[in-house]
Amino acid sequence: MSAMNAMSAPLPGGVGLSHISAYEWEAADGVCGGSPHLHLACTEAYVVTAGRGAVQTLTLADGFTETPLEPGSVVWFTPGTIHRMVQGGGLKVTVLMQNSGLPEAGDAVFTFPPEVLADPERYAAAAALPAKEGPEADAAARRRRDLAIEGYLTLRAAAEKGDDAPLRAFHEAAARIVAPKVKEWEPRWRDGALAAARRTGEQLTALAAGDPAHLAEARVTATGPSRRGGYGMCGRRDEYELPGVTLPYYGE
Repeated sequence: MSAMNAMSAPLPGGVGLSHISAYEWEAADGVCGGSPHLHLACTEAYVVTAGRGAVQTLTLADGFTETPLEPGSVVWFTPGTIHRMVQGGGLKVTVLMQNSGLPEAGDAVFTFPPEVLADPERYAAAAALPAKEGPEADAAARRRRDLAIEGYLTLRAAAEKGDDAPLRAFHEAAARIVAPKVKEWEPRWRDGALAAARRTGEQLTALAAGDPAHLAEARVTATGPSRRGGYGMCGRRDEYELPGVTLPYYGE
């Protein structure tokens, strides 16, 4: 079945899918990897398919942690987890994202410094990429990553000293940034993940009554990446134009 026909059939559970090759740019702390950020309403999962690396995370509950990544590793984290993909050599990750369409519509906030977070226009300018490909896109993605690292290292240093006030302030700033977008997210959630769960409920009710009618609607759908090597938050990103996903999408 063609990619065009695939648009009418969402992935299981209404999840999002992409493949990430972690950035190899060295940051201010000497570590190579992506742009730290968090999601506000979506759980994210990493399925490691190649290479080595780690994911650095920062939460109020656990503080700073670093989880190794190697082929076969599956790591997932809930909303509010600041995460930074770290390159250890050839790292490639398949990303599964709850609520397909929400991350693309803005459910991700970079750990920029407080003065950037406080100004919606300045934040939007720092988060945007002016081009899809080429040297300009490469340079902008790297500047964006470095600015996120600047804020992240401050948050991490405070957390390691037992001071969670900066992280709490970042949560509040992130919530303010996305607040104007939430109304637009709700239809995506209802038509995506919620609709998928409701279909399962309807099927269970039918099966309990001995009604197999929905089995007659079975079909196979296949597609491939609609864009390869885009600039995501964590690395170069292969993305899929699937139901509920807003494209073009140059964050991750």
